[in-house]
Amino acid sequence: MKPAASRLGRGPSARRPRRGPWAERREEAAVDRRRAQGHPHHHHVYVVELDAAVLNSRAARALNPLRDPGKPPVYVGMTGLPPEERLANHVRGYKSSYWVRRFGVRLLPELFEYLNPMPFEAAVVMERDLAVDLRRQGYTVLGGH
Repeated sequence: MKPAASRLGRGPSARRPRRGPWAERREEAAVDRRRAQGHPHHHHVYVVELDAAVLNSRAARALNPLRDPGKPPVYVGMTGLPPEERLANHVRGYKSSYWVRRFGVRLLPELFEYLNPMPFEAAVVMERDLAVDLRRQGYTVLGGH
């Protein structure tokens, strides 16, 4: 008999998303749809507002010693999905950041929308640069690897 955790869909095997032969075709179809809409590039940087409770974390405070208490804490990320879809994945726990899953409030499109979309290589650099710029402006920034 299987352990209770496995029978209930919990345990080590339940954490791994299934990838069948359909997954690659679905991803290719999504890229084709974006290209058909006139976007040759599909990567995005995004900024998520975090709840102020994140400031109770010593790690968050240590990463941002020059933060402005008047500005909200934020998470900066990069994705090949639309930012709204990526935020939904964070919230439901799929490939999610601890900070966004626990403290995420909403997207802040005014801080990133003008940058998107872009090629993958540019998104990798832009994620880091955007995090540095926001930190310099006094935001408490998490993520932005």
